[in-house]
Amino acid sequence: MSNATAGKPEPKYIAWKDVEREKLNPLIDREMITGQEIMVARVFIKKGGHVPLHHHHNEQFTYILEGALKFAIDGKEIVVRAGEVLCIPSNMPHEAWGLEDTLDLDVFTPPREDWLNKTDDYLRKGGLQVQPAPGKGGRQVQPASGHGS
Repeated sequence: MSNATAGKPEPKYIAWKDVEREKLNPLIDREMITGQEIMVARVFIKKGGHVPLHHHHNEQFTYILEGALKFAIDGKEIVVRAGEVLCIPSNMPHEAWGLEDTLDLDVFTPPREDWLNKTDDYLRKGGLQVQPAPGKGGRQVQPASGHGS
């Protein structure tokens, strides 16, 4: 009987070049790898890409490898640039905008079930382009030109 059959966890070795890239919308792609209790994802966000306001029970680390994202979180706007990490507690509403073409590494515990079973419609739908409003962190909602995010 193999170790996997006996229920003993097996190590995984995975090269990013072998991971399927999923196109979520015209401005956001992603690649994911999951373990038993953790998920890591490379998220490719083009300049102007928008991750709409959402929350989840998963704790999240976002590590920016290239580019920059502006987050609206906990009543604040935070710009996270290459080499910086944002730690997002579970159930905290947040959204983000690509300030430039960006590659981020998101780590979740536990793994995001909505991403695995493809019920993450907030990332897949087009419609409105939401931009931070000037001033006190409010939001302006404008019709998207072409495809939304």
